[in-house]
Amino acid sequence: MTKGCDRQVDIGRRFFLRGGAMAAAGAAASVAVSAAAEAKPAPARVDYPSNRLANVSQLRINEPLAVSYPDADAPGVLLKLGKRVPGGAGPDGDIVGFSTICPHKGFPLAYSSADRTLNCPGHYSRFDCESGGQQIWGQATQNLPQYILRVAANGDIHAEGVDELLYGRLSNVL
Repeated sequence: MTKGCDRQVDIGRRFFLRGGAMAAAGAAASVAVSAAAEAKPAPARVDYPSNRLANVSQLRINEPLAVSYPDADAPGVLLKLGKRVPGGAGPDGDIVGFSTICPHKGFPLAYSSADRTLNCPGHYSRFDCESGGQQIWGQATQNLPQYILRVAANGDIHAEGVDELLYGRLSNVL
């Protein structure tokens, strides 16, 4: 008898035990998935109360207007960009609003009218206001939270939600 045969049996036992462990893990995962499938799905977005932020008459093209949404602890900005943009509101589709807290580490953002970006002085993240707050540079791992806006017939600008998680909050639930 050779030692080669003993090793093959040992290898067979290891593979058998590993396969059994994988089968048990798969069975546990399928139970968890079926339980999750029966659970009620989460809403697509959090419903906020509609807040009046400003009036269209207060906006000037490419000049930021400081606002707060969804509450006083969440500083933001309204911008009239002068051209139709993604997520833009108003008759020209050029009014947007964003949180002005960097989603990376919470530094306050500054608006640059030269390239229409919001910029972080902490770690140099930059967000393009003409592209829905898309991150274009820096350490942030998400885009800038953009307000969901509605403009009333009298020109009042209302915020009705946010499309990303606000910095420092575990959820956007008020």
